[in-house]
Amino acid sequence: MAGHWADFQYEIYLNGMSGAVPRLPTDLTRLEELTEQRLGPGPVGYVAGSAGDGSTARANRAALDRHRIVPRMLRDVHERDLSVEVLGRTLPAPLALAPVGVLSIMHPEAEPAAARAAAARGVPYILSSASSTPMEQVAEAMGDAERWFQLYWPKDPEVARSFLGRAKASGYSVLVVTLDTPLLSWRPRDLDQAYLPFLRGVGTANYFTDPAFRAALAKPVEEDPNAAVLHFVSMFADPSKTWPDLALLREHWDGPIVLKGILHPDDARLAADAGMDGVVVSNHGGRQVAGALAAADALPGVAEAVGDRLTVLFDSGIRTGADVFKALALGARAVLLGRPYVYGLGLDGQAGVDHVIRCLLAEFDLTLALSGHAGPATVGSSDLVEGPA
Repeated sequence: MAGHWADFQYEIYLNGMSGAVPRLPTDLTRLEELTEQRLGPGPVGYVAGSAGDGSTARANRAALDRHRIVPRMLRDVHERDLSVEVLGRTLPAPLALAPVGVLSIMHPEAEPAAARAAAARGVPYILSSASSTPMEQVAEAMGDAERWFQLYWPKDPEVARSFLGRAKASGYSVLVVTLDTPLLSWRPRDLDQAYLPFLRGVGTANYFTDPAFRAALAKPVEEDPNAAVLHFVSMFADPSKTWPDLALLREHWDGPIVLKGILHPDDARLAADAGMDGVVVSNHGGRQVAGALAAADALPGVAEAVGDRLTVLFDSGIRTGADVFKALALGARAVLLGRPYVYGLGLDGQAGVDHVIRCLLAEFDLTLALSGHAGPATVGSSDLVEGPA
């Protein structure tokens, strides 16, 4: 790209000459509080909430905060290039938008708005199986931009096959299989509001438009939506799946397959042995197991175990450009950003998502340069120290 991501700050300052200030905060950690003030408790709780008492989400942030960057001086950082090779693709920066379902609860333009924002900046958009918009419509909104498909692996193998076929036909190039949600965790913020969008038929668009899903219904979705919802609930996830079952996915998907939700080095090794292409070190943003290991604390062990065999990606807790730097230093090739872009969407639609992407990458660009690096490739464990907890 022409110029640097960091140039966004000068654009903001120049706009200020005519009295314009950014519509949203440039400190992305402030977006959650703003979203809490402006949106209803059900939708906000669904996005911001975590498993149990929230200890895992807090641990994710604490682990990233505990690692401190050690800047180096008098290195030539005048020309910088943030691009990285990930799964055989060249990305403009080590960033993709994480799969987050049910985005219509945050903004009426939902997934297509977030996908268009990602496409405009060249950042891969990962569409959730549980999106509020059918995958074909999201693909159409993106043109030929890089898009990946996240699979919640259903009980019904016919639906799994159908999803993979549709995703492939719609130009999704990488399959991201989420493994950490064979059951929905205990989430008090949702429970206290009795709020689960799927039961209202929201976040079910890929299923309700799927031929294999519809074939299993006694009546069409439109005639008996309640029965369709109940069928969805019964087959959405499958706690009986084991490692040998991955062969089915490999058989029906010829692009890269990435397993999301890996925290233990041995699971990462099993992923490599099963012929997978990558893993996402993630605890689902603290939404699945309360009291779990912080994702950033799991990252070095996984990277050490399989970094030479698999592409190691990271999510859970990324909020700032400095967090991106730290994740790379701890062994990730790139990061997935979740909640912040969803807050941006809720607050200002597509423009809000664009703002979040540009702020994050401007700050990352500046962090990189000010720490003595002209690109992500030279960032490593020697750039960090562990501070007091």
